[in-house]
Amino acid sequence: MDRPYVGRFAPSPSGYMHMGNLLAMLLAWLDCRAHGGRMIFRMEDLDPARTSVDYAQALAEDLQWLGLDWDEGYPDPAYCQSARTDLYADAFRALEDRGLVYPCWCSRAQRLAASAPHPGEAVRDLNCQCSRLTDAQRAARLASDRPPAWKVRVPDETVAVTDGHYGLYAQNLSREGGDFIIRRADGVYAYQLAVSVDDMRMGVTRVVRGRDLLSSAPRQSWLIRALGGTPPEYCHLPLITGDRNGEKLSKRLGSRSTQALRREYDPRVLVGELACLAGLLPAPEPVRPEELLPVFDWARVPTDDISLENFPGLQNLD
Repeated sequence: MDRPYVGRFAPSPSGYMHMGNLLAMLLAWLDCRAHGGRMIFRMEDLDPARTSVDYAQALAEDLQWLGLDWDEGYPDPAYCQSARTDLYADAFRALEDRGLVYPCWCSRAQRLAASAPHPGEAVRDLNCQCSRLTDAQRAARLASDRPPAWKVRVPDETVAVTDGHYGLYAQNLSREGGDFIIRRADGVYAYQLAVSVDDMRMGVTRVVRGRDLLSSAPRQSWLIRALGGTPPEYCHLPLITGDRNGEKLSKRLGSRSTQALRREYDPRVLVGELACLAGLLPAPEPVRPEELLPVFDWARVPTDDISLENFPGLQNLD
């Protein structure tokens, strides 16, 4: 890579973090620091109905408590998506000027479009006819009282990314992903647009995140190129699943929060347990993040999801 190495934390302040979030943050930090990179902390607070300042502050405190630092970003408002809407509007207009944007009245995913997709949510609107409306039909609907969401029209093109952990991943944008929302009907810009604009404009060269977002990598890579930028490299990590239900740990499902874990654990102990889950240590032991740098290697990190059922001593972490 001939560009400066720039990584990022990019949590959404829609709740307290859990072990899965912390593992992603730890590996993103290790990946960046192992390459002598610069770490950015961006707050993905697009949706005012689902995020809060209190959660944002808690996320920052949790990272600091764990020993994960950053070089620029939060609490500087320039690194909060809620303060960057003018940049998203510029990108929206650039796509609109190229005829790549159209209004949509039938999407089922508007409520969730401002957040990173979860498994089962990134579903294409197979019956959407809005892209095929005539000019007269579209004008009539735009004149109605019901505001539309806005989608970007993707090409019938296969986009491949070489993931730093999972290898080659390819997706036909039209047939597998489909057109997707970039602005909701209420005017809130969508996750896919905002994260692409931010990674491009902040010069991010390496994105480390959970494998549930691997399917977003081709569309974000295409979108960044469509906006005239250079996509980052992507490196996805396995998810942690609970020992009781086998589901991905989730804020929405009530997985144990960092706030609860902080009441019971020394941060070095928690980092050691995360490192064990990630395959960096054979057994949990108290350790600081910087002490893991000599053993950090993506080849040690499993590709299969990490079930707490296989770690009897850690099953209280979900």
